[in-house]
Amino acid sequence: MELEFLGTGAGVPAKHRNVSGLALKLLDERNAIWLFDCGEGTQMQILRTNIKPRKIEKIFISHLHGDHIFGLPGLLSSRSFQGGEEPITIYGPIGLENYVRTSLQVTKTHLAYPLQFVELKEGIVFEDKQFTVECMLLDHGIESYGFRVTEANHEGMLQVEKLAELGIPAGPIYGKLKQGQTVTLADGQVVDGKDFVGEGKKGRIVTIFGDTRITDRSSQFARNSDVIVHESTFNKNEAKLARAYFHSTTQQAAMIAKEAQAEKLILTHISARYLAKEAKELEEEAKEIFPNTQIAKDLDIIDIPFS
Repeated sequence: MELEFLGTGAGVPAKHRNVSGLALKLLDERNAIWLFDCGEGTQMQILRTNIKPRKIEKIFISHLHGDHIFGLPGLLSSRSFQGGEEPITIYGPIGLENYVRTSLQVTKTHLAYPLQFVELKEGIVFEDKQFTVECMLLDHGIESYGFRVTEANHEGMLQVEKLAELGIPAGPIYGKLKQGQTVTLADGQVVDGKDFVGEGKKGRIVTIFGDTRITDRSSQFARNSDVIVHESTFNKNEAKLARAYFHSTTQQAAMIAKEAQAEKLILTHISARYLAKEAKELEEEAKEIFPNTQIAKDLDIIDIPFS
């Protein structure tokens, strides 16, 4: 599981930062990629990565401001030209489907795959045996959401080599042992499956916030996350501006991560006012409250290991 930042800027594209776009790469888990927001130029950023658009399975749009959606019609169109045939499900606020379908209709764009739209409401918006995705309404002046992606726990692996050393042949018995059952072999030997199953792994949690003011519920929503991705449009001295423009400061994002007892905080949605040196200062501000903070740059790849 990896996060790849396709755009980390706020509002408008800049030379050093494109506007919002984030890929959650689940290639090992389900051979798929989930995209969070799709600002103008996202498909150009994808060309600079090893991401294959045909592997994009789901797209989650936090809100309908242009710097988060203007790249969507172009990406969908290009995916069709590039051989993408698998359907895509797009999750977003009311109005997103109208925007996308109108853009495709006006430009006479035909897709070689079906689109499915899911209008966001607070709560679980997707769930299968591997992952659960929940969303929470934020505070951004217009309808804006955060997303919490929770991976199911991984069962321990059956220690096949250990069984082979004891002369226990492969077959249906392995399935019973994998389930932790106690099995009596033909020679009378009793084997407890629990002795041959390795330790399981706790599923990972990634929380991705759209544009928002700091809210009282954010830290609870992000509770125990392995990674939190949060906007930090303003520095620590600009709390009044952040509130006026429905955004957050570096230290507000850090406070959420601290209260949530998260493992790591990634700052994004950085104003074009902040160049390399100034952006590093933003990171240092957040570290005063939450030390394991990193400010994202375009095309950064963040691995999310098991705890």
